[in-house]
Formats: sequence, structure tokens, C-alpha cells
Amino acid sequence: MTDRRALPLRRHSETFDISFGGLNRGYAVTVGFYEDGTLGEVFISGGKSGEAVEAIARDGAVLLSLALQYGAQIENMASAITRDGQGQPSSIIGAVIDRLLPAAGAANE
Repeated sequence: MTDRRALPLRRHSETFDISFGGLNRGYAVTVGFYEDGTLGEVFISGGKSGEAVEAIARDGAVLLSLALQYGAQIENMASAITRDGQGQPSSIIGAVIDRLLPAAGAANE
């Protein structure tokens, strides 16, 4: 296993809103970057506190962050997530991963 790449204490971050699943609820997503512009962490909040979907989104963001910090490529995660018959992500985590693909590509250029 590779070593975990620690994020700097101060880092650039961006926040955006995303909708998923046709629900009348949006999610706020904050992403943090390493000094070289590589994605390093993800936070997802949305829904009512205490709801299962909100906990799943938060926990999924933690796992996504850890995967990124241990060197997993977001492109590999995008190809591994569950998708529907039209190729769309089946979860909020997948929707966030798809949204982050352009940012990951820009950091690698």
C-alpha cells in the first residue's frame, strides 16, 4: 500500500452546489486541493441532519477523500461506480465524482 499524502494545513478549496436524483434537495460540495492543484479532499452536505441520505453522502465523501489521499485516480473511480442504463451515476457520490473529473484533468495537464 502507498503512503497517505497529507494535505497542507492551508489549502485552496472550492464549493459548488449539485442536484441529484430529482429530489427537491441540493447538496453542497467542497473540495480541497494540494499545492500542485491535485484533488485531495471532498466534503458533501445536504438533506436534513440525521437522515440516512445525508449520512451516506458525508461518509462517501470521507471514503472518496481517503482514496484520493492514498493515490487512487478519480478516473478509475468514475469507471467503477454504479451507473444506470443511460450511463448516469446511481448515487450522489457518483454524481460528485463525475463533476470532479474536469478538475482532476486540469490538475494533471
